[in-house]
Amino acid sequence: MAAIPIDLLDRIRELERRVRELTGRANMRPALDEILHGDIVIGEGGQLIAQTPQGVVTFKIGQTPQGDWGVFLRRADGSRALTVGDDILEDDQMLRLWSRDLGAPDKVLVMDDAWSDRFLGRPLLPIQLHPTERQNTASTGWEVAWWGTGPATHAVAHMSLHTYANTGGGQVRVTMQADGMSPVTVAEYDCPAGAWTEREIVQPMHGIEYLQWVDWTVEHRNKQAGRDIETRLFYAINRHTFSPDEAPSLPTRTPPAAAAAVPPPPAARKPQPEQGLRTIDD
Repeated sequence: MAAIPIDLLDRIRELERRVRELTGRANMRPALDEILHGDIVIGEGGQLIAQTPQGVVTFKIGQTPQGDWGVFLRRADGSRALTVGDDILEDDQMLRLWSRDLGAPDKVLVMDDAWSDRFLGRPLLPIQLHPTERQNTASTGWEVAWWGTGPATHAVAHMSLHTYANTGGGQVRVTMQADGMSPVTVAEYDCPAGAWTEREIVQPMHGIEYLQWVDWTVEHRNKQAGRDIETRLFYAINRHTFSPDEAPSLPTRTPPAAAAAVPPPPAARKPQPEQGLRTIDD
């Protein structure tokens, strides 16, 4: 006759306890309010959505019904706060920070450029141009009226110039030069005598990297000796593109340069024209 283990009943009791424990766990409802390990994957469409008890959607991430992928953060009243992509437009991957002004809920405070991937869109920033003592000159040779330098932050430079020339008329020339690049004549035009000539200068940043430093020079001259010409700057700003036609061409890049950090401003820049403010005994 086979020997029966003395602890057989204890083993049976332990087995029954484990079966009851497993059966209880199988019937337990898993916790749905936290994730301790692993990732949540939303793919092939669909969104993760958070909303208030009133049904206002305050957070969405995933693919919109329009087909765009993005992140959408809204305030408790439903107004947009921060979006990457757009839940209204299709295939729009811009980043936008929206105003909470109830009177202008669709006002964008900060954004990248719609048509140029490498530049800032808003806010607009000024171009630092400063007058020289030759803002008014009697010379028939080119004289610097305004000069300045700064990093390229936006896709387009936009400035407004007003020039008055006396008898014989005059000419104005606007030049830009990015670090490491040759000078580019942005505009050169005649100014008739006896009238203010207004000119809007619009220049996309062709071939220029974001934060690459750019020098700007506004020159003018008289067509007749002994006459007088004056050029005033109404504004000079860096702005976003208004249409795809204003999008600047891409820079020529090598793979290492594309990943390199933005270089600091050059240590030695070309001599600046003498500024208009001088000591009293000049």
